[in-house]
Amino acid sequence: DGIMVLPEESEIGMAASKLFSIENDSVIEIGLTPNRTDAMCHYGVARDLRAGLLRKGENHAIQLPSVSTFKVDNNSRNIEVEVVDREACGQYFGLTLTKVKVEESPDWLKNRLKSIGLSPKNNVVDITNFVLHETGHPLHAFDAEKISTNKVSIKTLPSGSKFTSLDDKERELNEKDLMICDGDTPLCIAGVLGGASSGVGSTTTEVFLEAAWFNPVSVRKTARRHGLNTDASFRYERGVDPDMTEYALKRAAMLIKELGGGEISSEIQSDIVHTFEPAKIKMSFERINTLIGQEIPKEDVREILNSLDIHVNAEVDDSFEVTVPLYRADVTREADVIEEILRIYGFNAIELPSQMSFSVIPSGYLPSELRASMNQFLTARGFYEIQNNSLTKESYYSDYEEFPSDKRVGILNPLSGDLNVMSQSLLFGMMEVVLRNINHKNPDLKLVEFGKNYFKTEKGFKEEEVVAISLTGNTNNENWNEKSTTSNFFQLKGEVVNLLSRFGVTVQNESSISSELYGDAIQLESQKLKVATVGIVSNKVLNQFGVAQSVYYAEINWKNFEKVYLRHKSKYSPVGKYPAVRRDLALLVDKNVKYADIELTAKKNVKGILKSVNLFDVYEGKNLPEGKKSYALSFIFQDDTKTLTDKVIDKMMQKLIVSFEKGFAASLR
Repeated sequence: DGIMVLPEESEIGMAASKLFSIENDSVIEIGLTPNRTDAMCHYGVARDLRAGLLRKGENHAIQLPSVSTFKVDNNSRNIEVEVVDREACGQYFGLTLTKVKVEESPDWLKNRLKSIGLSPKNNVVDITNFVLHETGHPLHAFDAEKISTNKVSIKTLPSGSKFTSLDDKERELNEKDLMICDGDTPLCIAGVLGGASSGVGSTTTEVFLEAAWFNPVSVRKTARRHGLNTDASFRYERGVDPDMTEYALKRAAMLIKELGGGEISSEIQSDIVHTFEPAKIKMSFERINTLIGQEIPKEDVREILNSLDIHVNAEVDDSFEVTVPLYRADVTREADVIEEILRIYGFNAIELPSQMSFSVIPSGYLPSELRASMNQFLTARGFYEIQNNSLTKESYYSDYEEFPSDKRVGILNPLSGDLNVMSQSLLFGMMEVVLRNINHKNPDLKLVEFGKNYFKTEKGFKEEEVVAISLTGNTNNENWNEKSTTSNFFQLKGEVVNLLSRFGVTVQNESSISSELYGDAIQLESQKLKVATVGIVSNKVLNQFGVAQSVYYAEINWKNFEKVYLRHKSKYSPVGKYPAVRRDLALLVDKNVKYADIELTAKKNVKGILKSVNLFDVYEGKNLPEGKKSYALSFIFQDDTKTLTDKVIDKMMQKLIVSFEKGFAASLR
């Protein structure tokens, strides 16, 4: 913002980047799958790059900085180590440095940390972070003067013990949290986060440096309990290389000695609970070619495995055994080794066959023939099956009284806030799919999902299996000779009734229900069991997802549906030999009278020859008394043994009229 005065020795014409020591650098961003803990460091990435480049004919040497000159200066400050919890800690190493000068790191170290998004703290802490990202092995530095007992114990503490971590938060410990302790005083949450009281600061002159192998499961559970995700826990949770533990400790100690002017004042103290044996896996070239789908030359297989430090042993004819290095914790099966071969060989180097065949695996919620038949029926009706995760957001249910918090099945250690409870209604997952499709210009949907809802009860947990069906948008595509029609409640109800009827489940009763999820809804019953709910998704739910168009949603209770279905006995009856007769009625009824009740009354009073009842017109308005509406009904009569006469049909119609007059105060128009 003004004139910058340069040093007198500055040369006229020199590059500003040289004067201000500006560095140019290339940043490589990689995407790792969670299992590749070996590549969560620079050395691991270089190791993998070497294997890939070797495949292309480029042979590069790769070597970690040497620690051969590591030596102990004196034994003036020994701190013992003891692993008490020998399940959660497999090995622990530590040493002490004295006369350390804690200060700002040199520029080269600060710049390297900044280049990977880390903020420099001081030379000791920066070195532990540098070695972590160099080797993939976490380290932790303690102020040795804060270890009053001169002994570090790796153990758990009683539940409820208090611990203040580096982020200045007081945490309540669980009895299963592995801690680094000074006697019974916690110094650090093992493999996760250090403590505020024992951290290295500007006044520190003595440093106790630790390197360890902690049980991945123990670290993961502790990190989840406390809601922490640190660089150390991220690696420990996935399994670090036990062969790198002692090297990382020596490497960091030598750097602290170099940059902090300290002395190594103790032998390496260790407590090794168990040693680690590399995995040995039996292989065959035939199996490799079968899984890959193409024959890979044996020599190529050997070269690729060797480049990955996977050693081939005891090769006999087509079979051989491989020894997998400890840093590849993800390679445990024959298929894993074959995947590594294919990865380096190159996926694109595999020729695609001209014809591919495969078997369609049915949905995980379709184990029975009944469900498979239902799925086929709905598919034929134009429905698309979807399948959502049973884990969902707790926030979906927070604003609904019908989903109280004490009924929710929560996840003890959720991976994220979006997957922290089990689903209590398939509607919310269905709405996610609807919104996604609308956003991708696909607003006309017919969807079905077979899934489960989960609830907590006084006696434990309960699962309810349901079939969710939804309609939204137009029912047919826009066309020059046909107007597009919008989906509606009655269309969805018809789909549900047709589906139930297809499997012998007859709707015998309907009742209106109120729910926060629905604007309007009805419950369908069969044999006194509630088999389905059909409704219009409420504005509250639509607004929650930002969906502007109407959505119609139904849920079939699978347990009740299956009960009615199993009671149903299918009977064969031949096509009637005698003609069917149709008669129509126009009834004037009160507005609150439902067609379903009229249909049930008709079938109850005229059995045998009354085959069907249909409502083909509803009229309300002009020329009708206040509070009345007109139903136009058709009745189909047929006798399987003889031709019906007008006298018989008239008698049946009169019987129907009388039942309508008595039951609904109906009159003929």
